[in-house]
Amino acid sequence: MYLPKPPGDAVVVAGLRWTMVLIFALFGISKFAAYEAAGVAMIAGKHPLFSWMYALWGEQGASNLIGTVELLTGAMIALGAFSTRASVLGGAMGVATFCITLTFSFGAPAFWQAGYGAPFLGQTGQFLMKDAVLLAACFAIAVNGLRRMQPGK
Repeated sequence: MYLPKPPGDAVVVAGLRWTMVLIFALFGISKFAAYEAAGVAMIAGKHPLFSWMYALWGEQGASNLIGTVELLTGAMIALGAFSTRASVLGGAMGVATFCITLTFSFGAPAFWQAGYGAPFLGQTGQFLMKDAVLLAACFAIAVNGLRRMQPGK
């Protein structure tokens, strides 16, 4: 039986990289809109790492800062196509982003579906659990950058 040669690691990482750039761009841009700022505030406004921002800058200001960090993360991941250091930094920024968003699941309303409980995800749980895969993609991008930094690569 003939099996075609699978794509190399560079093609796989490029797919992850540019998908993550698109995700960070779309999510980052949306943070500058009032509807998204209000939605993020419902969860992030009560989170220990973010609540101070809401007291200091308000709902839209905090969301603007989060969006700026997301856009910078996407830019670093994009630059990682040309720079190993940017790849490592952007991937690490993405890992940190999704580690933080996954902590929102602790005590989040509607994480488990009412009347069912674990393992049935509610609306918030479904929204947040995708971040585990996005975290893995960013980790792969960072590791790829580290491997490209090795002598002879």
